[in-house]
Amino acid sequence: MTRILLVDDHTIFRSGLRRLISDKPEYCVAAEASNSAEALSLVRDQDFDVVILDINLNGRSGLEVLESIRRTKPNLRVLVMSMYPEAQFGAEAVRLGANGYLSKDTTPDALFDALRSAAQGRRPARAALASVEEDSESRPPHYSLSARELQILQLIVSGKSLTEIGRLIFISVKTASTYRSRILSKLNLTSNAQLIDYAIRNGVGTVQ
Repeated sequence: MTRILLVDDHTIFRSGLRRLISDKPEYCVAAEASNSAEALSLVRDQDFDVVILDINLNGRSGLEVLESIRRTKPNLRVLVMSMYPEAQFGAEAVRLGANGYLSKDTTPDALFDALRSAAQGRRPARAALASVEEDSESRPPHYSLSARELQILQLIVSGKSLTEIGRLIFISVKTASTYRSRILSKLNLTSNAQLIDYAIRNGVGTVQ
């Protein structure tokens, strides 16, 4: 039986995914984590066959967690499953060692195909990622943001102050401010008001 660790900060999503996976007798959701610290603790202390890992987590981002897993348990299979389209982070996730990348709007059949592939230790061929890396000039500007930068953009748009952001993702206020400046520069914007407008137009955050 394939033992799975689910890592996602949304309880309802984890619950739905757990029920879906439980319909297949060859899979077992052995544990769940809602943030990066819980995930890394479970990976360190328990044995799993596959981790299904979200990108957008409190604390360290999913891609940072992936890097840590590769250092500590290089043979553990990791399937990244995110709200972000494959064109944005798919190639980067595979470069960092993921065994696959799925958008959360994928079909159950595609999920189980990816799980089987990950459990067998396969990774996408570079040729399969060629289309992901093409046409970069035609992509929206926020596709140039790193996972951490996109996370901070979304927190700013949701109304969080730099102090609150620092507390949520365990960085200093100064570091949060540096990220904000970098985000504004990459998007060619100058203020939080413009960030909010950009988020509304491009659907990259929840405005409160």
